[in-house]
Amino acid sequence: MKKSILAALLGTCFAIPAFAQTSVQIYGIADAGVMWQKGGPTKIYSGGADGSRIGFKGTEDLGNGYKAIFNLEARVELDTGTQQPTLMNDNPGTYLLRGMNGIPPAVLTRLQSLIQPPNGPAVNQERALFDRTAMVGLITPMGAILLGRMYTPGYEVFNKADTFESGTGGTWGHVTGGTAGFTALGADIRSQEAIQYRIALPNGIGGSLMYGPKGSGYLGRYNKFRAAAVTYAANGFDVGIGYNHGYDQQNRPSLRTTTVGGSYQLNETWKLFAGFHSQRNSNSVLIADYTAGWDTGVAPALTQLGIPAATQAALRNNIFLPALRNNTQQDANSYQVGAHYKVGSGRIMAQYAHQNDRTPTNSDANLYAIGYDHFLSKRTDLYTVAAFIKNKGLAQYAPGTAGNPGGFTETPGADGRALQVGIRHRF
Repeated sequence: MKKSILAALLGTCFAIPAFAQTSVQIYGIADAGVMWQKGGPTKIYSGGADGSRIGFKGTEDLGNGYKAIFNLEARVELDTGTQQPTLMNDNPGTYLLRGMNGIPPAVLTRLQSLIQPPNGPAVNQERALFDRTAMVGLITPMGAILLGRMYTPGYEVFNKADTFESGTGGTWGHVTGGTAGFTALGADIRSQEAIQYRIALPNGIGGSLMYGPKGSGYLGRYNKFRAAAVTYAANGFDVGIGYNHGYDQQNRPSLRTTTVGGSYQLNETWKLFAGFHSQRNSNSVLIADYTAGWDTGVAPALTQLGIPAATQAALRNNIFLPALRNNTQQDANSYQVGAHYKVGSGRIMAQYAHQNDRTPTNSDANLYAIGYDHFLSKRTDLYTVAAFIKNKGLAQYAPGTAGNPGGFTETPGADGRALQVGIRHRF
């Protein structure tokens, strides 16, 4: 019984196959390709189907059913050799600055460049070495205790339900980030400063609880973070329900997500996917960042232009901040359905996803994607994916990759289209 639980826990703690009794292993993924997109440049990218990475993991058998484990995983951008991916295009996202009538156009242009620097980093703005995972823990006969920066329970369930496995232009996540896109933090994929308890039983039932104090969350902005998931992986099912909830710097409820879904292996040929995702946010933790951006990047320029301090305060407090609070709010439900169809040495992947925006702008989006993944070996595959996003209202969703957010379409309501061809090698 204890050995079964330990084996299952090792599988849930690491995305790569389990270890020997005592070992340290170097592993990684090298993934790169080319993406053609509507309204953006043709780009060579890193991390199409999976984020490119290099990692170190290990386990030590302590006896009596106890094991010590660790996992350090660093992002690697194959196209540049850096650790900071950019957006797939530099089209400006206009949603965050809407409703700021009265602020001079030159100031809005300045704000746009501060919020979305051209060719600026879209991920890992902290320049962390091991931003993907940095964790140490102890597996016991009663479960595992882990500490560090880890995937959140809610995101793990989201990944189970995504037909494109959180990669390529077809991934469900490209339309679930909120209408303001990556500028408003639509998901807590990982949390730093976190402690997690996990259990996986031999009958396939599993669960996880996560807590983060001040400094937790994906960007380390939360005052506290709570999350939990219940999963089932047996008899062809790999499903779960997950919940993430962060609190802003004033300890008010911030981003809350609930995700339900997963996959079912129908037979050797068909694998079916379905998922539902709800997100709510009335108090974005990024408001403090953008307020600081005004104070350090805009106010000095206004002073140089001779604008009085009282006028600057009125622009900041009566126009900028109220509009920003409104534009960072999120209220949306999303669902997706899809399937894998095995054919020869490959698989065909197809998915439909819908984002139902419940804010007053009603900026919905529909994602259609189809792809083919051909396995040259157990560790190397070639893939191609075509993705189409039908935006409505003020939505500007654009297809991206596993490692790069898509950015924005050229104008609100414009369609997002992309074709990708890539290669992935696991080592």
